[in-house]
Amino acid sequence: MQQVRQAIRMGRLAPGDRLPTAREVSERTGINPNTVLKAYRELEVAGLVEPRQGSGTFVRRDLAPLPDHTEALRRELADWVTRALAAGLDISDMQALIVEAAAGTAPTLEDAHHVD
Repeated sequence: MQQVRQAIRMGRLAPGDRLPTAREVSERTGINPNTVLKAYRELEVAGLVEPRQGSGTFVRRDLAPLPDHTEALRRELADWVTRALAAGLDISDMQALIVEAAAGTAPTLEDAHHVD
């Protein structure tokens, strides 16, 4: 479910795209088909996908499009990840920094100048 949610947010799945069937996902991943169906239902409840009788499950067409600058942000992030890896950070370190920055709790340059 999280992978589909992320793929929609990042534009890898676009409105109108058909998701693989529960059987296809199960065969590729080894996840129980009932678990896949449950995840698809949760995505439907979240308003991200819609089932079409006899056709499959599709990303909703009425989802808000990604902002125009998403690709530029993706490139900037890729550059930052490259620098972070070169500095010796691992993925967990990067995730922690991103969560901290998104929460607005990351120290600022001003904070660094006020260290006792």
